[in-house]
Amino acid sequence: MGLTGGIGSGKSEVSRRLGERGAVVIDADKIAREVVEPGTEGLAEIVAAFGEDVLRADGSLDREKLGSIVFSDADRLAILNGIVHPKVGARVQELLDDVPEDGLVVYDVPLLAENKLAPTFDKVIVVDTADEVRIRRLGESRRMSEADARARIAAQATREERLAVADFVIDNNGALDELDRQIDEVWARLTSG
Repeated sequence: MGLTGGIGSGKSEVSRRLGERGAVVIDADKIAREVVEPGTEGLAEIVAAFGEDVLRADGSLDREKLGSIVFSDADRLAILNGIVHPKVGARVQELLDDVPEDGLVVYDVPLLAENKLAPTFDKVIVVDTADEVRIRRLGESRRMSEADARARIAAQATREERLAVADFVIDNNGALDELDRQIDEVWARLTSG
């Protein structure tokens, strides 16, 4: 299963809760961080493309600095994606090779719609949240300015583009008990055979 949702939609929370129900969760964002850790080929390629200004003093990637560069420039974002995505794909394949044959895999992919990956999954789950709710959440949880939040939202697929590839939609504009009810419904449908 592919799981997606825009930044600030609560996709990671849905992913975590599906994992609690028994899904094998593969988190593309987590893997994307792993492939650019200090000492990796990925980080070296990013520094070659964007300069040493994208490094923190300890040699790790300054994701916020890099984000401020790429999320307002489609060409530079494409360069970054060209570095990171193949490395993420290779790592995902390693993880998939370890999943039991009867396992239900949920692949948490932020850019599923943008990268036209929906056909590669049996089903796609979209966490849908209004842009204004996402902007508020990003300000509260990540202390992101409204302008930065809007820029990041604008750099991703629209809600309509994500909904167009959805087999299941989880509306995450409300309370956590409502979110759990919807996740239970989707889980029941996915595991009913």
